[in-house]
Amino acid sequence: MKLEDTSAIVTGGASGLGAATARALAKQGAKVLAMDLGPSIDRAERIEGVTYRVADITSAEDVFQAVAVASASLPLRTVVNCAGILPSARVLSKGAVHDLGVFAKVIEINLVGSFNVLAASAAAIAKTEPDENGQRGVIINTASIAAFEGQVGQIAYASSKAGVVGMTLPAARDLAQYGIRVNSIAPGVVETPMLADISEEFREGLAAGIPFPKRLARPDEFAQLVLAIIDHDYLNGETIRMDGALRMSQR
Repeated sequence: MKLEDTSAIVTGGASGLGAATARALAKQGAKVLAMDLGPSIDRAERIEGVTYRVADITSAEDVFQAVAVASASLPLRTVVNCAGILPSARVLSKGAVHDLGVFAKVIEINLVGSFNVLAASAAAIAKTEPDENGQRGVIINTASIAAFEGQVGQIAYASSKAGVVGMTLPAARDLAQYGIRVNSIAPGVVETPMLADISEEFREGLAAGIPFPKRLARPDEFAQLVLAIIDHDYLNGETIRMDGALRMSQR
């Protein structure tokens, strides 16, 4: 699918995976709307071809307004959900039960937020004219290998990302009649702001556990995979691991 003279939405677009993806899409000629929270946008490095919009992905109103802006002048063809949070807590820790509010918040942002953007964007994409192959657009969600091998303390995060994996195929089937493909990427350990506070020693330990390449993934490699999925018209309903053959241990 061609990106030139089309519109794209990237959530979490002010940093990390989202910023790398927004940059890659803009370089391919797409007009990108990067959605994120205000403080993240304030700190963001500005990218040519990318417009920033403050929006909460769990808000139906915020998302529908952002989609309307993104699809106003050019056909919306690409949506990439990168926004998410990664708290850590065990079901039981020193006798204390996992905070239910924290669990619910992770599900709301990582899973419900992704669905909110997917559904609102699909409604706009479905109204566009299809290309010569009957395709109207691609929606790519961000899962995680924690969806398959959640570690100690990842009960909320792993559950939310397993939900993203679970909705990928039914979403692709639901939207097939409109010529919209839906895929997900399940990254392993990526060098993003989420890892900014960990020590170099711990970072080296993470890299040592990856079969090959023995390093953390880069955000631009995630963006490269996004472009490959967009370009490959037969990829649909799939979750692709990007993890250097890593299979997460218990801890």
